[in-house]
Amino acid sequence: MDMVEEKLAQVPAILTEMGIDVWLLFARESHTLHDPCFDLVVGGDVTWQSAFLLTPQGERIAIVGSLDRAALEMRGLYRELIGYVGGVSEELRKVLARLDPKRIAINFSLDDTMSDGMTHGMYLTLIKALEGTPYGARLESSDRVVSALRGRKSAAERARVRAACEDTVAIFDRLTPRLRVGLTEKQVAAMICEEMEKVPGLTLAWDPDHCPAVFTGPESAGAHAGPTDRVIEAGHIMNVDFGVKKDDYCSDLQRTWYFLRPGETAAPEAVQHGFETIVDSIRAAAAFLKPGVTGGEVDSVARNFITERGYPEYPHALGHQIGRVAHDGAGLLCPHWERYGALPDLRVEKDQCYTLEPRLTVEGHGIATCEEIVAVTEDGCEWLSRAQERLYLV
Repeated sequence: MDMVEEKLAQVPAILTEMGIDVWLLFARESHTLHDPCFDLVVGGDVTWQSAFLLTPQGERIAIVGSLDRAALEMRGLYRELIGYVGGVSEELRKVLARLDPKRIAINFSLDDTMSDGMTHGMYLTLIKALEGTPYGARLESSDRVVSALRGRKSAAERARVRAACEDTVAIFDRLTPRLRVGLTEKQVAAMICEEMEKVPGLTLAWDPDHCPAVFTGPESAGAHAGPTDRVIEAGHIMNVDFGVKKDDYCSDLQRTWYFLRPGETAAPEAVQHGFETIVDSIRAAAAFLKPGVTGGEVDSVARNFITERGYPEYPHALGHQIGRVAHDGAGLLCPHWERYGALPDLRVEKDQCYTLEPRLTVEGHGIATCEEIVAVTEDGCEWLSRAQERLYLV
């Protein structure tokens, strides 16, 4: 609960900055249909229709079903608890009439997944509950509020991300001596999970179907696909995409290995050049990253660095925010493509934590990529992950 209290304490200043009078979270059966913002400012789940109202003045008001109320009382996070039996509408209207907000932020968003937690059914339920009041016409997206709250990581949050990164890199360090030609992608993935299980308190940062993702050679399935029975061969590049969750905060890192052919003592020039291009593009993007630049501008630095060296552009964003989940929403380091909506134009803010993860193909060998994590400072960024500086040779 300590981190939930910390995030709740951030809310009033953010609402004041955004000119929002009430941030309203409205949900039911939240364990099944989960609003990501509950992890930030509620700290648990509800069963019945429930409303959580936060204001710039620091008010924390929860309207919950009578059977949900005791759990909220035990958490001690909401100062005003209102229980109901028959329905939430009457109590919600009373509270809104008392507060009389002109702008009410609710959790829907066209572009930001983490701000889009209200289901369409709950939105229609809310509109019906507010019939006959002026408040239904005062609803707007909470995406700017959620973006600020999730993105502006406290020192404690940044420390937790760094600790998750340290454990992940240590797992990679222990993995490397175990690698050899002839292993399958599935066997490598199992080794990574074995190493993770040796460390108390670590769990996978995302879906176990592709955490870790392991892909080897020129015919691999690539990112976001699970490991297969494909066998590692000499001359292959192998890439791993893996993250852990520790103390509720995640890492998300990628590393690249090359498997030497008989007689080789170093990677071929094409492989080494591809790897160095990736590392240098990450360094260039990190050197450019600072508060005030847009995500699209940061992405262009790495993207142009790679294409100017003769490689095709990578088919995804340069990086995403990371925190309580691997893909932490809102600000994105991405190009102006349809699928990213308005996200490329969002400006980078101090204390946001981003991945930097370009990739390129080395013909005949596979995919070269690294993924690092940085935190934005007042005039630049600091590394939260111990960066891969050299190609790992097996």
